[in-house]
Parts: sequence; C-alpha cells; structure tokens
Amino acid sequence: MNILLTGGAGFIASHTCVELLEAGHQVVVVDNYVNSQPESLRRVEEITGCKIKSYEADVCDKDAMNRIFDENTFDAVIHFAGLKAVGESVSIPLRYYRNNLDSTLTLCEVMAEHGCKRLVFSSSATVYGEPEEVPLREDMFCKGCTNPYGWTKYMIEKILQDLVVADPEWSVVLLRYFNPIGAHESGRIGEDPSGIPNNLMPYITEVAVGKLDHLTVYGDDYDTHDGTGVRDYIHVVDLAKGHVAACNYAAKTTGCEIINLGTGTGYSVLDIVHAFVRVNHVNVPYVVGPRRPGDVDACFADPAKAQKLLGWRAEKTLEDMCRDSWRWQSSNPNGYEK
Repeated sequence: MNILLTGGAGFIASHTCVELLEAGHQVVVVDNYVNSQPESLRRVEEITGCKIKSYEADVCDKDAMNRIFDENTFDAVIHFAGLKAVGESVSIPLRYYRNNLDSTLTLCEVMAEHGCKRLVFSSSATVYGEPEEVPLREDMFCKGCTNPYGWTKYMIEKILQDLVVADPEWSVVLLRYFNPIGAHESGRIGEDPSGIPNNLMPYITEVAVGKLDHLTVYGDDYDTHDGTGVRDYIHVVDLAKGHVAACNYAAKTTGCEIINLGTGTGYSVLDIVHAFVRVNHVNVPYVVGPRRPGDVDACFADPAKAQKLLGWRAEKTLEDMCRDSWRWQSSNPNGYEK
C-alpha cells in the first residue's frame, strides 16, 4: 500500500515509517516540523535504505493537502499530526482545539474528495478520563477527559465515528495509545522533546545524561504498591508495528473500530526508574514533589481486542524499553541536533 503519514516525522510516526517500509509498504510524509525535525526522516532512510517522499506543510492547509493528494494516490492515511502536550493544552486550549480538530476535518474532507477512505487515527488512553476500574477496555464508558488535549482526541473519535455512519465506505481504526517509550534498537531515532520533557522516560534519560539535575516524581501517596502512579508503558517499536497491523486490517474491512495498544501490564514511576538504573548502570537521582492535577492511581490496557482483530500483541520487555531509551539518549544527548 501507499500510505500517507500526517505528522510523519514525529516520535511514534518515524518509528512507524520504519516498520511500514520494512513491511514492504510505500510511505509519504507531511509534517510542518512544529514538534519534530526533518533529520528524523533522513535517519529513517538510513535505517531502511528507502527514500521517503516528504512535504513540509500544515495539515490544516486545505490547498496544500489537495496538492499532496493530487500528486499521489494513497491507499490509506495514518493521522499522527496534532499538538500533544497535556500541560500546554491547559494553558492554550484554543490553539489545541483549533489545530487538532481543524487538521482532522481538513484531512477527512480532502480524503473524501480524492476517494481515499481508509484512516488510522492516533488517539490516546487519555479519552478514558479517570477510570473506576482497570484494565481499561474499549467498550468502557469514557467519563470525561481531564485536559483539553484529551478532549481533542475524544472529539476527533466522535467525528470519525459519525463519518463512518454517514458514509459506510469508510474504514477507520481509532488506536488508543497508552505510554510509548523506548527507541529504535539502532539508536538512530527516538524521542526528542523540546524544553523540559513532559513524559517520564525522556525526563529520566535527560537526568541520566546530565542535562537535568534530578527527576521529580509527582506524588508518592497513590493507592499503588509503592505509592507512585502506575501506567502501561509500551515500546514504541511495538506500537509502530500495531499501526502496520491496523493498516492491513483497514484494507480488508469497512466501519469503525476502537482498539487499545498497550501491554496489559502496569508499572509504577519508581518501577521504571529502578529498572532503568538496573539495566543501564547509571544513576538517576529523584525527589518527590506534589501530585499533578488530573493524575490517576493506575491506568493500563486490556489488549485482548488488538490480539483478536489485528493479530497484534506487544512483545518487547521493560528491560528492552529502558535499554533502547538509554542507547538513543546517550548516543544523541542533544536529540537530532548535529
């Protein structure tokens, strides 16, 4: 298949590029590089030996998107493009709603006009809100998101579900990610946050490499085995392979499916810290700070539906996640900066 990746130079998308190319698919990327670097695509080409056709454009720009679809024939689209920082979404919500909703609406309009109706959407476990029970299943009622970023994902899911009802020719897969960490085993591509990291693993690796003095653990009084929050951490390569499986599924079906991509196992913040130290033999000093608003005790997936529909399951271990994260960070202490 020839597959368009919106936001295709980002962390998860660049790893998905690798897996798609290695599975024999062709890839075209559109990205405005607000949260990514063109260097990531050059390194994907280095890893795979394949040339990637790419466009620098904003998915909200309908004229630009029409040109891309006029110049190519796509079998499917994986929609990664979007602003993604939870804390930032609270401080500038209008920008998040405008960007994330507009980009999706524009994309779907252009896809429909060009007869491309297979879409895999990058959603998030944040749509579950504050769960009353775990593991989280796709058929659970979403009680309400805790931040504007989560609401944009929830609203886009609803938009795409309505689209499929109105036009049954569409095939849409809504992938609810849990917590992606790790990096490609080559150490050539990985997570490259700007400023202070929002997510745990890049925070840990930047402390380990000496860019930050210490890690702040936000709260140690949760109802968990060690008092720190428990999450479902999934290796980004496993997550990328889930997208390949979702594209293959979308090619054979119509309708809309919501599918969790997680391991089904929860690890606490301190579990991750201790595993990282043990695996990589580096020190990660930390201090305990206050809880962050909206954080829940535990959140992890029931991944059974992904196994049933996609034939996919996570295979990499926590040790793999820690080792690959450190290989990327220690080899690239300043990310994609040369």
